[in-house]
Amino acid sequence: MNIYDIAKLADVSIATVSRVVNDSPKVSEKTKEKVLAVMEENHYTPNVFARGLGLNSMKTVGLVCPDVADAYMANAVAYLEKNLRGYGYDCILYCSGYEEEDKRQAVELILNKRIDALVLVGSNYAGEGDEDVTYIKDVAKQIPVFMINGYIEDDNIYCTIADDYQAVYDATEELIFSGRQRILFLSNSHSFSARQKLKGYEDALTTYKIPVREELKLYMENSIHTTRDELFLHRNLEFDSVIATEDGLAVGVLKYARARGIDVPGEISVVGYNNSELSISCEPELTTVDARGEILCRTAIDSMMALLGGETIKKKTTIKCHLIKRNTTDF
Repeated sequence: MNIYDIAKLADVSIATVSRVVNDSPKVSEKTKEKVLAVMEENHYTPNVFARGLGLNSMKTVGLVCPDVADAYMANAVAYLEKNLRGYGYDCILYCSGYEEEDKRQAVELILNKRIDALVLVGSNYAGEGDEDVTYIKDVAKQIPVFMINGYIEDDNIYCTIADDYQAVYDATEELIFSGRQRILFLSNSHSFSARQKLKGYEDALTTYKIPVREELKLYMENSIHTTRDELFLHRNLEFDSVIATEDGLAVGVLKYARARGIDVPGEISVVGYNNSELSISCEPELTTVDARGEILCRTAIDSMMALLGGETIKKKTTIKCHLIKRNTTDF
């Protein structure tokens, strides 16, 4: 029996249970009596987490991301740390890598650091294929779990996600309106975010009665030179436009086009993703989707502070993306 179970049985938030444990005056007598009755009935002994959430919070949040060498992850961690600091909270960062067992171990290790809440940065933590995410659900039975651009539906898990589906649907639609029919989809993963992007691409094609061709869906490493070289291996593949799930992939397409003397955007249009520094350091500058990482992170931390303060918050918040039109498209 833990604080999560008591909150569920008493039909209150975990922060409310914590306030009862700490004898906070912010809880009504009626609610306090109800919670205490549930605690007594279930022989519940408050632990350090229950006490920490209340008047004497540990003021520490755990952050786990796959790899801070990734520009998107590094920016997200910086945004999260800044917003946590604004609330007077410290953070502990673990980099887990991308393998399932490594992610599991990182989460277990950081949970031992007496944190108030856990933030998982990136859609890889929502599972790929048959990957088991039970370990995340187990953590949520002890402390609140917040996911940045990943989604798991379960108690005490709160997700802030970019609307990747709609962003790619809209970008694909723009390409179709500009006369493009053979749109190449490039991705480097099968994560939750990547799957949403793929669905947006496929649904847009289907809406406009354009065949979804399997040969026009390629998966490769998010590397500029690797993408360029892989496209040379597929040089007989006909396409008139590209949607890439990362800016690095899109810049690789531009390298390939230049090497082959293909005009951009005249012969092929190219759309990237994340509005990173890469998108403005190439020539021509890249049309890309801004997934609004700073807004995602700020929204997640604001929601976390509201929850730890005893408020009820939404389990899932979706942030609209922006398409930044530059010089690699002609729509």
